[in-house]
Amino acid sequence: MSGHGPSIPMTAQKTGPLKGVAQVPGDKSISHRALILGALSVGETRITGLLEGQDVLDTARAMRAFGAEVTQHNPGDWSVHGVGVGGFAEPEQVLDCGNSGTGVRLIMGAMATTAITATFTGDASLNKRPMGRVTDPLALFGAQAFGRSGGRLPLTLIGAADPVPVRYSLPMPSAQVKSAVLLAGLNAPGQTVVIESEPTRDHTERMMRGFGATLHIEDAREGRIITLTGQPELTGQSVAVPRDPSSAAFPVCAALMVPGSEIFVPGVSQNPTRNGIFLTLQDIGADLVLENPREEGGEPVADLRVRFSALKGIEVPPERAASMIDEYPILAALAATIEGTTIMRGIRELRVKESDRIDAMARGLEACGVRVEETDDSLTVHGMGPGGVPGGATVESRLDHRIAMSFLCLGMASRDPVTVDDASPIATSFPIFEPLMTGLGARIARDPS
Repeated sequence: MSGHGPSIPMTAQKTGPLKGVAQVPGDKSISHRALILGALSVGETRITGLLEGQDVLDTARAMRAFGAEVTQHNPGDWSVHGVGVGGFAEPEQVLDCGNSGTGVRLIMGAMATTAITATFTGDASLNKRPMGRVTDPLALFGAQAFGRSGGRLPLTLIGAADPVPVRYSLPMPSAQVKSAVLLAGLNAPGQTVVIESEPTRDHTERMMRGFGATLHIEDAREGRIITLTGQPELTGQSVAVPRDPSSAAFPVCAALMVPGSEIFVPGVSQNPTRNGIFLTLQDIGADLVLENPREEGGEPVADLRVRFSALKGIEVPPERAASMIDEYPILAALAATIEGTTIMRGIRELRVKESDRIDAMARGLEACGVRVEETDDSLTVHGMGPGGVPGGATVESRLDHRIAMSFLCLGMASRDPVTVDDASPIATSFPIFEPLMTGLGARIARDPS
C-alpha cells in the first residue's frame, strides 16, 4: 500500500518507436520552494507551471496550516498570500507530508526559528527516512526535535524562541539540508553561513534572492560559502516554474532504449546543478540536442530533441553525482539495454532516498536477467545491448516513484513484459506519466484488479 491509496500494479511491454512531444510537468524542487517562500513573503506570489503532484500538494496544505492563503486558480496556476518571515502560526493538526523528504525537511527549516510547535508525519516510506541530518543543524539555531529512534518521523519540532545565527558545514552534499538551514536563517538575526564542499542544486539561493533576501556566495578553499543576512522582508513575486529535468529523464531515456524513437521535450530546466543526466547521456553517445536555450523565471531552460542511438557504457564521473542524484535509477535501467558496462560511483546518498535505490535497482535488474554489482556507494550494470534484456519479472517499487517509473521504462525495451507491483507512488512527482508515455506510443497498462 502507498501512503495515499491502494496499490496499483502496472505492466510495460515491448514497445514500437516512441514519437511525439513530451510535455513533462513543472520542476518539483522549484514548486516546493515557490510555495514555501511565497508563504514567508508579504503580499501575493503568483506561481505558474506548478507541479500538481502529491508531494507538492502536501506542501501547499502545510503552508495553509501555517496561516498562508494558498489558492489554485487553474491547472498549474496558483497564488500564495504570505504571512512574512517569522509570521507562521502554529498548526492545529499534525502535518502529513506524505512521501516527500524535500517537503518535510524544507518546511522544518522554514518554521525552526519561529516560536511555534509542529508535529510531522508521512507515509511508510517517509517515516523510515533520516531526519537527524536536518534537525541536528536546526538545533544550533535553538530548535528542539523529538522523534522516534534515529530521529525518524513522526517528529515534533519546537521552534526557537530566541534564534541565533549559525555557521554550518554540510557533512554530505545535500540540497535539502542546505535549504533547511538557509530557510531557518531567514528569521535569525545577523548572518547565517552554510558551507558545502560540493555544489548542490541552487534553487533556494536563486529564489531567495528573487524574493528579496541578501545572499553572498563565494568559492573558497573550504568550499562554496553561502552567507545569508537574516530577518529580511521578503516580497511576493511571480514565479514561472520550468519543466522538471528529473521527470524529463524518463521519456528521454525511454526513447534511447526503444529503437527508432524520436521525441521532443520542450522547456526543461538546464540549471547546472541539475543537468548531470543530460551530460552523461551525451557522454555515452546519445543523440541528444539542446535547442533554443533561454532563461525563464530566473532559471536556464532549453528544449530537448532526442533520437535512439548506439550507446556505450562508461564510468560516470563521481563528482557529477550531486547534479543527477535522482536520475541514477533511470540511468541504471538504460544501462541494462546498451553495450558495455556502466559504472556509477559516489552514490551513497541513494541509500537514504524514498527507498534504498541502489538495492532496489540491483534486485530489480537481477530479476529482469541483468548482471549487476554493488558496493555501499556504487552500482555497476553490465549492458545486454538493444533488445537483450529478458524482462519477464515483477519488480517491487518499494513505495518509490523513481523505481516504479524506471522499471516501466525498462519493460518497454525488454523481450518479455516487466510488472511493477505498485505504481501508485508515481503520482507524488509525475502524475501524468502514464498518459504522457502512452501518448508517445508506450505500451503501459494497469493490471486488472
